[in-house]
Amino acid sequence: MRLLMVEDEERLAQSLSQGLRAEGYAVDVVADGRHGLDRAREGDYAAIVLDLMLPGLNGFRVCQELRRDGNPVPILMLTAKNGEYDEAEALDCGADDFLSKPFSYVVLTARLRALLRRGGATRPTVLSVEDLRIDPVARRCTVAERELRLTVKEFGVLECLARRCGQAVPKIEILDAVWDSAFRGDVNIVEVYVGALRRKLDRAGARCAIETVRGIGYRVVPRAA
Repeated sequence: MRLLMVEDEERLAQSLSQGLRAEGYAVDVVADGRHGLDRAREGDYAAIVLDLMLPGLNGFRVCQELRRDGNPVPILMLTAKNGEYDEAEALDCGADDFLSKPFSYVVLTARLRALLRRGGATRPTVLSVEDLRIDPVARRCTVAERELRLTVKEFGVLECLARRCGQAVPKIEILDAVWDSAFRGDVNIVEVYVGALRRKLDRAGARCAIETVRGIGYRVVPRAA
């Protein structure tokens, strides 16, 4: 899942984004409100972590503009310590939840998981392809009800393909979905993870497979009988 973090405190943004990336999220970080609004409008984000006090546009304005656009993306707003009026205004302007600084990283990730569950109306809670089950929020994957152990990036690639089961997904779209904008490597890194996934699915006896679509990318399909 791709997240957008709009936070101008560099050290805080760096530590939060590193932690979230380690948990399997792709995180884009911007440091001002105007740029954050543009990125939110352009990108397909599962959720936004939005600071209140930002240069350019503050968090209230960013949130209001997105809601005027009809953008339903879940927004977790970071407010000042003991700022009860800020918290009330955050909810009134369209934020889904708020968290007062300073906060616990454990609480932040729990709030995000709750937002992703509630905000999943347009996304299946659990993805299914034959006997493969993927739970993006719980970060759990099973084959025939037996857990399939995947690395963070393997999980992301498989989730991306399963969301478009039967469709050819270009490598660059997989890269955009699983790796964040800070990645500067070769798009062919996707091949490495697809190869690892194929081996794991084969060993698990999964009734689905990842096909190569020559000149485009990959697709996940039911395995031929």
